Amino acid sequence: MENFTPFSALGGGAMIGLAAGLFLILNGRIAGISGIISNIATGTSQQRLERSAFVAGLVLGPLLVALITGNRAQIIVDASLPILVMAGLLVGFGSSLGGGCTSGHGICGLARFSPRSLVATLTFMGSGIVTTYLVRHVAGF
Repeated sequence: MENFTPFSALGGGAMIGLAAGLFLILNGRIAGISGIISNIATGTSQQRLERSAFVAGLVLGPLLVALITGNRAQIIVDASLPILVMAGLLVGFGSSLGGGCTSGHGICGLARFSPRSLVATLTFMGSGIVTTYLVRHVAGF
């Protein structure tokens, strides 16, 4: 645990919770990223604008923090392009199959005490743990 930062993690979690709560209150929808992105080109012009603004905030938010603080997050990707493409396709398929993504089920669904979201969250967390173990310790990637 060499990069354990409890205060910034707590602050980030609180901001995610606040944003998800405000999104639900103001839009009447949960802030599931896969649903927002998959429907970004559908609905009324107001809905398309709201979805686009939400996605833009996801991209621009970290850039704004880096500009203000001068700290840039170090991102290291040590997987090959074919592995990244395959992982992206599997995540997209899983989100579609599970009726939502980690943000929709894990953050918003659990906060609403949704049994369906609890099962989905336990499933993708368990799958992630098993997959990580197999890839890192069995397959040797």
